[in-house]
Amino acid sequence: MKKKLPLIGVTMGDPQGVGPEVVQKALRSSLVWRSCRPIVFGAPHLFSFREAKRLTARQCGVLSAHFIRQAATAALKKEIDAIVTAPISKERLHKAGYLYPGHTEFLAGMARIRDVRMMMTGPHLTVVLHSIHIPIKNVAPSLKVKEIAQTIELTDQALKKWFRLRRPRIAIAALNPHAGEGGAFGDEEKRLIEPAVQKARRKGISAFGPYAPDTIFCRAVRGEFDAIVAMYHDQGLIPLKLLDFDRAVNLTIGLPFIRTSVDHGTAFDIAGKGKADPRSMIEAILLAAKLATLTQH
Repeated sequence: MKKKLPLIGVTMGDPQGVGPEVVQKALRSSLVWRSCRPIVFGAPHLFSFREAKRLTARQCGVLSAHFIRQAATAALKKEIDAIVTAPISKERLHKAGYLYPGHTEFLAGMARIRDVRMMMTGPHLTVVLHSIHIPIKNVAPSLKVKEIAQTIELTDQALKKWFRLRRPRIAIAALNPHAGEGGAFGDEEKRLIEPAVQKARRKGISAFGPYAPDTIFCRAVRGEFDAIVAMYHDQGLIPLKLLDFDRAVNLTIGLPFIRTSVDHGTAFDIAGKGKADPRSMIEAILLAAKLATLTQH
């Protein structure tokens, strides 16, 4: 008997951002309808930018959170097979009283899961961020051997489960220039990152590094590694977006349900002008559908 296509929940994001537009455009794609049955979590009248403009920033934050909560609740109850989120404003989310740094932490809180990470995957690169939305000055003090090893382990599990790689090769980026240059430019590599890599390797994970951040992404693009663990947000996302902007997908690893997202923000400056590119939303829906289909078999 032919299986039903997976049911994918899509949130509309911030009503005044490009989320509603990229969702509408993505749902015109035949590729989407051939891969899944999409259901939108949003307010129908707010797909009109004229209506959305009447909202305050706080109201947009409240609604953004409401749509996320609806979709995540449905996923946790297994009423849908995966969720795909459109972009939100973290600032507005905070104004609405939701003090999460972003979707990833919001969803982890709802699922009561502590160890989640952001994976961004595109045609050229797959990157997992060890730290996500924290100030750069706090990155080095936040590093801990146990948590870096956990990031490597979650990356290994995700690559095996979702990408069907039997023995994924994971490169770990250093924090400092030249990977610390023997301690001349910092000692986080010796004290924290190398022990974490060794800890992962003792569990049978093919983890390598830490490598100098200015060369490791080129080596991955050339096929030497399947994924890179970056120590902080921009270290991983600058090379990824340089190569794969509008085609990369954000996949949260560690959650008890599948969640993907676009690789861009709300883009308030072009919202309501019909200029938003839906390719990342289409790719996010297709990846969610693919992963949901894998779990059905």
